[in-house]
Amino acid sequence: MKIIEIEPGDPRLESEILPVLRELRPHLTAGLLYDVYAEGHPQGLRFTAAYAGDGTCAGVAGWRIIATTSSLKKLYVDDLVTRETVRSTGVGHALLAHLETRAREAGCHELDLDSGTHRTGAHRFYLRERLDIVAFHFSRELKPLGQP
Repeated sequence: MKIIEIEPGDPRLESEILPVLRELRPHLTAGLLYDVYAEGHPQGLRFTAAYAGDGTCAGVAGWRIIATTSSLKKLYVDDLVTRETVRSTGVGHALLAHLETRAREAGCHELDLDSGTHRTGAHRFYLRERLDIVAFHFSRELKPLGQP
């Protein structure tokens, strides 16, 4: 398996990364992905892709290193998705191991991610990978100003 970083503007974002990301984020379009990456890259957003031996993109991680008062410095995983057809073959494990190495090299104290409450299969995977459930995540949808 080959794991590489994908830079903004790389044509593989649309042709190879987006189809895998859409398995987790079906609302994403090529335009939205390019816009989010253009805005997020200066804030630290990065995409890492895992490629199978046949050259197909098997998994994608979107992540960033951030400073927080709670953990000082951590690698936060926005997205971690393995193509459905290759789940349970080590792709997710390889991506997490790669991200953990990146976090340690950057002096991070934590690797952190959120997972939707309905994603029980992913939760089993994270627990097998020795990630702990340490918090609840709360959210409120915001409407644009002037809308009820």
